[in-house]
Amino acid sequence: MRYFVAVARHLHFGRAAAELRIAQPALSRQIRALEDDLRVQLFVRDRRATELTDAGRQLLAEAEPLLANAAALQRRVAHAARGRSRFVVAFMPGLIVTEPVRALAARHPGLTVDVLRTGWHDQTEVLHDGRADVSYLRLPADQSGLTVRPLFTEPRVAVVPQNHRLAGKETIEIAELADEHLVQDPDAVPEWRDLATELRTGPPPEPFPALAVEEKLELVAAGRGVVVLPLSTARFYTRPDIAYARISDIPDNRVCLAWAAERRDPRLSEFADLAAAL
Repeated sequence: MRYFVAVARHLHFGRAAAELRIAQPALSRQIRALEDDLRVQLFVRDRRATELTDAGRQLLAEAEPLLANAAALQRRVAHAARGRSRFVVAFMPGLIVTEPVRALAARHPGLTVDVLRTGWHDQTEVLHDGRADVSYLRLPADQSGLTVRPLFTEPRVAVVPQNHRLAGKETIEIAELADEHLVQDPDAVPEWRDLATELRTGPPPEPFPALAVEEKLELVAAGRGVVVLPLSTARFYTRPDIAYARISDIPDNRVCLAWAAERRDPRLSEFADLAAAL
């Protein structure tokens, strides 16, 4: 399956073989064996190109989560083999998870409860690859393959330089940011994306890099643009060279707790109950 995913990503047997560090003929044999097992054709090949068939596209959509879940299971089994009972809670910047973490540890004296800081781009990835047992999500996020429990909502604010025309305002409307440059992934703020001048009038933007909150705020303070954050995150990173104002006409940020849907560990729902109550 890993061989298949490598070929599907590259659509080139030679490059896939190089990535996997195996000979190309061996890779071709493995793909033919997989096609024989499934009794379908996964790729259409000619001298110029390699393309996925409909069956290949379906397999790719399901193979990557399957491999991630297998890696997560391997990670958990390795911890168990070393005699370590461990539960990892992932959280986004601005969220305080101390109380439910302490409460779970108090209920299970032999359990080590660790925490893991995530960002916008890996808040669900840590569940699929096994680095975390539960993750606090800030929506929107890809919820496929996850069990998700809503926790609370909070306002979103625009963060601007201290000398910005909007600095000092308590509330603003999203349209007031239409001519600004957003120094974060536009998909994180679809309300801005839908009216942004630079997205309507300019060339397609370059893919935005995954920046930590601290990096975004440095760019804001330097006058490179603005950022939209949940209120708790903005308050956590308060600094004298930036200001923030609540955006009055967009939905609040929704915070949820999530874990891999196929997991049956009772501590998952136990922690969710603690997180909702505290």
